[in-house]
Amino acid sequence: MQMDERKRKILRAIVQDYIATAEPIGSRTIARKFDLGVSSATIRNEMADLEDLGFIEQPYTSAGRIPSDAGYRYFVDCLMDPQVLNPEDMEIIERESTKRINELQEVIAHTSKLLSELTNLTSLVLGPHKGKSTFGKMHFLPYQPGQVIMVIVKENGVVENHIIDVGENLTAEELQQVAGVFNQKMRGYSISQVKRSMLHEIYSELSRQRLLIDNALDMLRAILDDNEEEERIHLGGTLNMLNQPEFKDLSKVKTLFKVFEENESLKKVLTPRQEGLNVTIGGENTLKEFRDCSIISATYKVNGLMIGAVGVLGPTRMDYAKVIAIVDFMTRSLTEVLTKRRR
Repeated sequence: MQMDERKRKILRAIVQDYIATAEPIGSRTIARKFDLGVSSATIRNEMADLEDLGFIEQPYTSAGRIPSDAGYRYFVDCLMDPQVLNPEDMEIIERESTKRINELQEVIAHTSKLLSELTNLTSLVLGPHKGKSTFGKMHFLPYQPGQVIMVIVKENGVVENHIIDVGENLTAEELQQVAGVFNQKMRGYSISQVKRSMLHEIYSELSRQRLLIDNALDMLRAILDDNEEEERIHLGGTLNMLNQPEFKDLSKVKTLFKVFEENESLKKVLTPRQEGLNVTIGGENTLKEFRDCSIISATYKVNGLMIGAVGVLGPTRMDYAKVIAIVDFMTRSLTEVLTKRRR
């Protein structure tokens, strides 16, 4: 049995109507709501074929039909019209992203919040892996007598700020000199890769600022330690799931919310199968608790290096075209913001 044009139109109508109403639909309703140019009897026969093909199913006796996971997959892959994000949402994403570029974790947390607000679903954002970090660049900001703020930017885009003792007041030029030597000698290295000869060169060039160097190196060991905490999933809009008809059953909600507390499980779900945009529907999800859900995710980069992923979790009855457009634009915007910050 082949998927001819008539079957495709009827499947598209069923998916679009179920996304909008969350109610099963019958052949008469399809004939009335969608101008397909055929009778309800013909539609009923085609729906029987679609059910045999596994693209639609009957949730209970005497009900109309709803899309199956396979039906959603066919819709996303073959029938869905790509949607361009509206200018208002684009403006919100660009404005809110660029406002928060001082600290990567702040950008990640805000991205999660913004995604959930724009989609009315649950967002998941995977931050960069912190282990085995390599040094990008540093600079110093005067803080108070005898102390400065050391700002470290790692190669993966993470920014960290720490107050350290310098023992004496140093001029802005001296602080800039210290940062310049570190940036020249250590860029691209993890702390375990820093050789004795490299440290000797740093001490030779900056003999006057020994206390500052020692304290800076101690802080770098802590910041670039290979055994740092694993990356975390930032969740946003978890309560949005309660607004979905599919999750009126409290036992289903409890199961879902339990998974929300398991960082490792969420990480496995969001870790991208491949670079770019990914859509997993219903039973395609590795977690059985997400078998009634779909996840749309995409990766983001810093200077061409993939460092994390952004995702939206919702019922399989989500508006795929809209959510894909939002996630795609969000990750492209995030990549641009973080790459600019890295420079």
